[in-house]
Amino acid sequence: MAPKFKFAAMSRRAAITAAAMGAMLVVAGCSGGSTSSAEGDMAKGAPEGAKVTVVEYASVTCGACAAWNEQIWPEFKTKYVDTNKVRFVFREFPTPPQDIAAAGFMIARCAGEDKYFDVLHAIMASQREWQAGIDPRQSLNRIAQGAGLSAAEIETCLNDKKAVADLEKRIQSAIKAGVTGTPTFFVNDKRVADPSLAGLSAAIDAELAK
Repeated sequence: MAPKFKFAAMSRRAAITAAAMGAMLVVAGCSGGSTSSAEGDMAKGAPEGAKVTVVEYASVTCGACAAWNEQIWPEFKTKYVDTNKVRFVFREFPTPPQDIAAAGFMIARCAGEDKYFDVLHAIMASQREWQAGIDPRQSLNRIAQGAGLSAAEIETCLNDKKAVADLEKRIQSAIKAGVTGTPTFFVNDKRVADPSLAGLSAAIDAELAK
């Protein structure tokens, strides 16, 4: 039996707060991805304190995020992450349906830090299944089990109140950074409007050259 997903209340609060605070932050002109380490950060590439830090705010239910992950990430990873030229930080910002996004992030963390990015990538890729009519919960359950989680572990993971509270804190931090949509990228705290490889490379190479 697939585990129950109980994130509706958190998702509604997060969505309402994001809309309200996001509008306020845009008016105030707030910006900055905060390249300093934050609790809950998941990172790859160069260690903390690297000359260049790239922060991506994204959601596993975001179609544009899935497209970036499929089309841009492999070359970006080869060029900058595998070579330790940059520290790449992924920060979670659930988008509709927020309950599925939240569950996906929870499962990725419960799978373990070493499997976190693999699970994220698998969930984003599974968006094709959802478009074909498969219930996203079935996809998440399959991916979770593929990452080594038992049915009992999945249920425990998805009903971890502290983990839900921690996710809400990360959402609030994203809002305070001025994030209102996904994917959103910052290179050394400067927002990059063009998320293509060329756009990100221009910003990254300029920082590396300093």
